[in-house]
Amino acid sequence: MPGRAPSAPRCAAIVGPYSSGKTSLLESLLHVTGALSKKGTAKEKTLLGDSSAEARARGLSVETTAAQAEFLGERWTFLDCPGAVELSQDMRNAVLASDVAIVVAEPQTEKALTLAPIFKFLDDNKIPHILFVNKMDTSGLRVRDVMESLQAVSSRPLVLRQVPIREEGKNGDVVAGYVDLVSERAYRYHPGQPSDLVKLPDDMMPREQEAREQMLEHLADFDDQLLEQLLSDAVPSKESIYQQLSKDLAQDLIVPVLMGAAEQDYGVRRLLKALRHDVPGPEAARDRLGLDGEATAVVVFKTYHQPHSGKIALGRVLSGQIADGQTLSDQRIGALLKPKGNGFDKIAKAAAGEVVGLGRMDALKTGDVLTASGKAPSGFKWPEPLAALYALAVDAENRNDEVKLTAALAKLSEEDPSLSFAHNPDTHELLLHGQGDIHLQIALERLKLRYNLPVKARRPQVSYKETIRAQVKQHARFKRQSGGHGQFGDVHVEVWPQTRGQGFEFHDRVVGGSVPRQFIGSVEEGVREYLSRGPLGFPVVDVAVALYDGQYHSVDSSDAAFKTAARMAMQEAMPKCHPILLEPIFAVDISAPASLISRVHSLVTGRRGQILQIASKPDWDGWEVVECLMPQSELQDLVIELRSLTYGVGNFAYRFDHLQELTGRLADKVIEQRQAVGAR
Repeated sequence: MPGRAPSAPRCAAIVGPYSSGKTSLLESLLHVTGALSKKGTAKEKTLLGDSSAEARARGLSVETTAAQAEFLGERWTFLDCPGAVELSQDMRNAVLASDVAIVVAEPQTEKALTLAPIFKFLDDNKIPHILFVNKMDTSGLRVRDVMESLQAVSSRPLVLRQVPIREEGKNGDVVAGYVDLVSERAYRYHPGQPSDLVKLPDDMMPREQEAREQMLEHLADFDDQLLEQLLSDAVPSKESIYQQLSKDLAQDLIVPVLMGAAEQDYGVRRLLKALRHDVPGPEAARDRLGLDGEATAVVVFKTYHQPHSGKIALGRVLSGQIADGQTLSDQRIGALLKPKGNGFDKIAKAAAGEVVGLGRMDALKTGDVLTASGKAPSGFKWPEPLAALYALAVDAENRNDEVKLTAALAKLSEEDPSLSFAHNPDTHELLLHGQGDIHLQIALERLKLRYNLPVKARRPQVSYKETIRAQVKQHARFKRQSGGHGQFGDVHVEVWPQTRGQGFEFHDRVVGGSVPRQFIGSVEEGVREYLSRGPLGFPVVDVAVALYDGQYHSVDSSDAAFKTAARMAMQEAMPKCHPILLEPIFAVDISAPASLISRVHSLVTGRRGQILQIASKPDWDGWEVVECLMPQSELQDLVIELRSLTYGVGNFAYRFDHLQELTGRLADKVIEQRQAVGAR
């Protein structure tokens, strides 16, 4: 092995698809390093990374968990990130602040595709990553088949560091150990114990030599001296191989591949040694994020709202040293904390490389940078949050809690930037937006458990509109006499359709003062009020209305009277104008692996979509984009079916395009439902 790696505290994010065993790996890493005296299990729901009520109820990690440990005198922070695709915002934020990502995969060829978006994000942001193939103790697949399937979804070459030693067991071949391809030493696994150094089995020699040559060939692609040695049949030194592995990993040129079984602690010590020797220090992450000119810099990658301690921001110190009570970027550190899985301990100071909790700094949000100078670094960039793909309309069960609900949703969206909420001005609903149904259900559970806010959720209404086809003239008079001053307003209006997208126009064609100028604005106001709900029950668009005549009374006429007369005129005119229903049509770009694009084609046509074209997805080898038009009513659960058809990796972006006439049985059903709601 090469000399001692940088001694500054380092940070590794543990990422991977749901069920790959990430949280079990965290448990094993902490146990092996002595940070955890007793391991929990997924079966018993006692894993440290799944300690929240929502996580235990669902049996999956629902937010990033930070835990610290020491290995051979060096300090590490491990960030266990959620694996569910709907919760990937936390993963993205955590890896940006880390020195390395440990990508956990299962040895199953059919699941390799689920790693594609993870690899893509890591490579786009030049984040070093190591692949840990987990659950090798239960796999009967050949490593070369697993590697081939995984290489198909990685743009960086996967460099195998080990080959498994298999032995005959009760149920066929089992993985009993491994051969390290650099040192060419063989090791036998022992559950919960360090591996034993054993003699390299004779029957393993050909496979080990073949795999070692492949490893060296990958490394030689990035080092001319190593290439010359291989071409001349010279044997490179182990020291030079280790150095090349470290250099290439730091530059995100290769992805070293290790293997093991976290639940048995197999391969975990070897993984720790690789992390210790190959992972760069925090200065690499600092430079990658554009903070190289800052003497003191802390980047915030997660926030939590704790029931008793308030808001805590989780940040990484990337340069300098910070202390409790210090002022950074004009904000005072109210409490400096050390994360420990499901809690925090107070500390006085923290050095570069450490992950810390920042308490009583309520203005902080994910992606913020704190500096001693107080200036925002010009080179720093934090990616935009994931765009929303799913929504629910929500109401507090107790109407008196509406204000409380808005405040709680603001806190949840601070914790998870891919979660958002907004009022829909068309349907007057409070919409909660996120990455899918599971994502939003977790948010609703948090509202109930953390904030004592039971919430009713339902499918959002579609923003249907209506317009007209015919032109009509209409007269209306409002007259009321009830002692004293009466009410009088008389209007003649003309209503006609506009071209699609032209909106509403009001025209004043009054001549001769038949309607005094001070009342014309009230007529327009009355017309606009009526158009908020037309004869079909929806907002009216693309119409023009002209006031061309009327009468007034010198005493009884008023703004209110003319406003009422205008509404009456519209109420009588609009049903005569042949109203029609309009449904919103969205432009949708659906991306998926090219091998699955036929499924996307069927999905679009089955949802009344119109395919415009299919094109290659920019910067995504082997992926395509289906560009189509689709009704808004078909978008609500599109993400659920799309992920089901594409092993969870399909994605889409959408934007409003136009309004389109909807007729026939679908239109009749929409109108009936709307009028039934209005009659209640």
